[in-house]
Amino acid sequence: MNFANSLAVGIREIWSHKFRSFLTMLGVILGVASLLSTFALTDGMAKASREYMTQMGGVERVNVIAQEVPQEQLLLADTSRGRTVEDAELIQRAAKHVSLVTPWYTQFVPLVRKSERLRAYIYGVWPDYVPINRHTVEFGRNITQTDLDEGRAVCVIGTRVIEQLWPEKPNAKPLGETLTINGKPFKIIGIFQLYENEDNRIARLKGKKPVLTTRKGKSYNPYTTKNTAVIIPLTTFYYEYRAANIVGVVDQGPIPKLDGLTIQATDPEHVQDAIDEVSSLLTQTHRGVDDFTFDTRQELAESIEKTAHNTRLTGGLIAGISLIVGGIGITNIMLASITERIREIGVRRAVGAKSGHIFTQILVESTVVGIIGGVLGLVAALGMTHLIKFTTDGASLPVIQTASVALSFGFAVLIGVLSGIYPAWTASRIAPIEALRYG
Repeated sequence: MNFANSLAVGIREIWSHKFRSFLTMLGVILGVASLLSTFALTDGMAKASREYMTQMGGVERVNVIAQEVPQEQLLLADTSRGRTVEDAELIQRAAKHVSLVTPWYTQFVPLVRKSERLRAYIYGVWPDYVPINRHTVEFGRNITQTDLDEGRAVCVIGTRVIEQLWPEKPNAKPLGETLTINGKPFKIIGIFQLYENEDNRIARLKGKKPVLTTRKGKSYNPYTTKNTAVIIPLTTFYYEYRAANIVGVVDQGPIPKLDGLTIQATDPEHVQDAIDEVSSLLTQTHRGVDDFTFDTRQELAESIEKTAHNTRLTGGLIAGISLIVGGIGITNIMLASITERIREIGVRRAVGAKSGHIFTQILVESTVVGIIGGVLGLVAALGMTHLIKFTTDGASLPVIQTASVALSFGFAVLIGVLSGIYPAWTASRIAPIEALRYG
């Protein structure tokens, strides 16, 4: 008997006992559905995390942050001026593995336009701030070196700022209009694009409500910080808010220390090289005082991948239990089927079928059960993921990848093959005469 005939006989046998065959496949169906659903949910969470990290600058973005001076350097602490614009200029000139750099100041201030009022963080920055933080100026322009040199009162704002301050004008684009920032008038020269994840973008284009992420039981938008961004030239910020430090009635003088210093490595592979270069340069300008350190995204990226891997592995093991149970069910049913068909096996052996033919026939039947169960499991998983998309209130929607489908289906087929080996071996060893006597 060739493989095609064995396959036809196997399908006919399954079809003749439809309900029993379905119950046999149920364990495989549930196992495959659970496995693929776990992979889809894990991939969805990992995709959302990677997307968010990319939108916030990626692994190439590194913050130079202040830290407490070590105990042994306390007497030298006053010799360092901390992070300054001079540090940023030195990094820009001398660090070969740094492609972009921006010093920045920030302050939480009132924004006023006519009778509308909003409190938000504004940032005094260099032009590199925009590409480092993966901002996109959709309308107008970014701040320029000329704006810095001349200390111009100009700003670039996010879409949520416009929504709050121009409520009477849906989709307003107030380029050229004036916005009062902490009592000072600023001209709007640019508008950032609306930042949102892919699921929300698709929902918005379809006219649906955005999918909100929940944190501690409350809804929030992880891109709020970018959508409420307001940037002005660093020099303008310094002149307006840092050039004087009045304590009581006495001017303590300007504050040269930066609130932040951010760099971007030339590529992800040279992040550590960039850190080493910047560390060496700042050690010189800070007179050997170890009052700075680096905040990288590398650990976050590794954490995302590790979490996704561990979740996938744990979910896979749990789903694997269902597949094993399904495999045991296939084995039991195949053994029962052999008992029912023992006389048929005897007849086939009597007319010339070899033990290998019998082995192949039973193995093909169990494999077909695994294949059909795997297909139904994939359909069930597809239905589950669609149900999750319609009912979930999270932004990390399931993502079904081809590799996950292939792996889940492959496990179903493997279970079908392995489950049929023992019954097939048992059937192939039945003596023809004993089989003909049976019943």
